[in-house]
Amino acid sequence: QGQLVESGGGLAQPGGSLRLSCAASGFPFSSTLMTWARQTPEKGLEWVSRIKSDGSATWYVDSVKGRFTISRDNIKNTLTLQMNSLKPEDTALYYCVSQSLRYWGQGTPVTISS
Repeated sequence: QGQLVESGGGLAQPGGSLRLSCAASGFPFSSTLMTWARQTPEKGLEWVSRIKSDGSATWYVDSVKGRFTISRDNIKNTLTLQMNSLKPEDTALYYCVSQSLRYWGQGTPVTISS
C-alpha cells in the first residue's frame, strides 16, 4: 500500500521561504507523476504544481510561477516544493498526491502571516 508523508510546513512571514518535502513509499515512485495541491476553506482544493516521473517537465499554477519550484529525487523517493517570496494567500494545507490521485499525504499546514 502506497504512502505519502509531507513535512516542512509551518509559519513564515510574507516574503519568506519554506521547503516542503514528501516521502513516498510502497509504490513505484520513480515512474509516477507527482503533484502538490493545497486546500483552504475559502478556495477549496487547488492544484499547485506537477512534475513528470523523470523530472523532465513541470507545471505550475499561475499564482505561484516564479516563486515555487517543484523537484524530485527518485533515488530517495522524495518530492520537494521550494516556496519563496511567500504571500498570505499561500496559506493553506499542502498535500502531495500521486498520479491518478491514488495516494494522498496527510497534509502539512503552511501559514503566512506577519
